[in-house]
Amino acid sequence: MIARTAQLYRNAFAGLSRDIWLLSLVTFINRAGTMVIPFMTIYLTSQRNFSFRDAGFVMSSFGIGSIVGSLVGGKLTDRFGYYPVQFWTLAGSGLIFFALMQLSTVAALCIGTFALSSVADAFRPANQTAIAFYSRPENRARAFGLMRLAINLGFAAGPVLGGLLAHSLGYKWLFAVDGLTCIFAAVLFRLSLDPKGQEKLIATQEPEPELALPNRSAYSDKYFMFFLLMIVMGAAAFMQFFSSLPVFLKQTYGFSEAQIGGLTTVNGLIIVAMEMPLVYGIEKRLSSLQAVALGNILFALAYFILAGGSYHLLAPLGFMVVLTFGEMLAMPFSSTYAASRAHPSRRGQYMGLYSMGWGLAFIIAPTAGLWVAEEYGFLNLWWAASCLCIISTIGMALLGRMKE
Repeated sequence: MIARTAQLYRNAFAGLSRDIWLLSLVTFINRAGTMVIPFMTIYLTSQRNFSFRDAGFVMSSFGIGSIVGSLVGGKLTDRFGYYPVQFWTLAGSGLIFFALMQLSTVAALCIGTFALSSVADAFRPANQTAIAFYSRPENRARAFGLMRLAINLGFAAGPVLGGLLAHSLGYKWLFAVDGLTCIFAAVLFRLSLDPKGQEKLIATQEPEPELALPNRSAYSDKYFMFFLLMIVMGAAAFMQFFSSLPVFLKQTYGFSEAQIGGLTTVNGLIIVAMEMPLVYGIEKRLSSLQAVALGNILFALAYFILAGGSYHLLAPLGFMVVLTFGEMLAMPFSSTYAASRAHPSRRGQYMGLYSMGWGLAFIIAPTAGLWVAEEYGFLNLWWAASCLCIISTIGMALLGRMKE
């Protein structure tokens, strides 16, 4: 049994290129400093005394910036390549964190948060494009899975350290440490990855004939646009995890920042332990769209648990476990589907639009979620999130049956 489990883990990590591992290391260092966003709503409402409505505006500014950054990042990636875009966005976002910690008004924080997410999220399409170039079609889901493992391994440490820092030293330390890790990640990226490597890959890589068509714009790909719509629905529900859940846990259960960070860490630890073997086991059994649909079903179930938990202390833990399994299916396979539809020359555009979909969800999630919570209560918010996940599941299933 132990030998079979060990072999499963070896197989799950086998065959990935050196550059994928280096990109993952850079991402891990960057995400280990993720401390601001998980506590942003609490910081705004408790330290700045913002209303739920104003906190929602600031968080939505992050989403608007994410859309701008994703679109611009995709264009810059197709124009200049994924290497310089990744380096400069890492360095730039680190500097913006130091500026953001000095801001105090709603308007200033909206502008600062917009600037931060515009620069930080321009990194995503470049990074996803790099992963697609450094991987093969048969192991692409695992390449995205390894990157997510790095993100979540860092995310497992970041919120816990952030909660402890906020509690013991104050919230400004969250901004400082987040900024420093971004800058350090940029330096490591520049020293460890060859800037000329992208030119060799772009010159030699061929499109994937089963999905990608030469010179096809993502905007004219109706199947991809429908896929994006379903992604936005599921993501808007999933992102209540970041925006509304911390406030719910603090107000309803009386959780401290450290306890909220600890619960969030459960998400990261499960992903670190199980995502790669899970993706390895699923990638030959289900199509990318089937895996995403199954992940959305689990999202819906997670919010059912939260809505029906009658405020039992085990409900948040059950929610987190089920949501995490849904995430491990939906995230890597949705990235794989998006990358697989793109011709290499258009990959930045496709991945930029895919990242934009998540940014749009980030606009919808905090504003709509916190408004529903304030007007109708958290219970109705969780039921609404479940319904969105079910609609997204049905949409993914229909898309899988469509013929081009």
